[in-house]
Amino acid sequence: MRRFTHFAAVDWSGARGERQRGIALAIAKGRDAPALVRPGHIWSRAEILAWLQGVAETGADMLIGFDFSAAFAFADRGGYFPEWDESPPDMPALWSLVERLAAADPHYETSGFLHHPEARRHFRHGGGDVGDLFAPGTGRLRVVEQHQRATRQAASVSNFNLVGAAQVGKASLSGMRLLHRLRGRIPLWPLDPVPTTGPLLVEIYTSLAARAAGLAGGRSKIRDGRALDAALAALGSPPAGVAGPVSDHAADALLAAAWLRDISAKAAPWAPAPLSGALARTEGWTFGIV
Repeated sequence: MRRFTHFAAVDWSGARGERQRGIALAIAKGRDAPALVRPGHIWSRAEILAWLQGVAETGADMLIGFDFSAAFAFADRGGYFPEWDESPPDMPALWSLVERLAAADPHYETSGFLHHPEARRHFRHGGGDVGDLFAPGTGRLRVVEQHQRATRQAASVSNFNLVGAAQVGKASLSGMRLLHRLRGRIPLWPLDPVPTTGPLLVEIYTSLAARAAGLAGGRSKIRDGRALDAALAALGSPPAGVAGPVSDHAADALLAAAWLRDISAKAAPWAPAPLSGALARTEGWTFGIV
């Protein structure tokens, strides 16, 4: 089982615009308290990408968690986009398709992809606009999402849903443009083998960290330094020492970095029973769901 010296968590955003208050980045070094990278800074997605490319260049032994989905459901229908002849066969091809159709969109946005006449058929859009191939009800779920619901480890929503506060479809699509650029530079588990040295990307839910820290159902948001330090203590981490109010995005990143350090040394997160080679190539997996 691989050991890392640094643990980073990216709280991501798929909102429109160059800079996003919903983006936060934190690192836990060794056994130190997690700390924000550039605290108070309003990040752009391009800056996060540049930071990750810098990590790749230095070869740091860093486990990096991002809180968006790396893929859409595939196993349930034998493809991401049934009835579309351009439906990709695996995750890297999916990222490439999103990038090609959204290439003209600034700031790693993805309206070009979502406005494609074949792509839009699969999504629930705003204003009551529902594609004719959007699955009735909650929408299609990946195997990891079905599994976490069945075992009550988490309660995710379909990545084909683009409506509501809980939707993660837009963030996932913008994240796929980032993963496309990092392909071949930083491996992604479980798509790629875990390298013996250097950085590794994993998909996470920050709600898993909150649940592990004892927050009710993983849904409670931390908004002050004292509550954050109490949650960190539950994960065996030193306090972050943030005085007064803290944004829930910053708190999510800080807590997730400490949580990654805590669970990465355990065997179970690296070998979830439902995970297969086919799923690793097409749907991926959320680290921490066992």
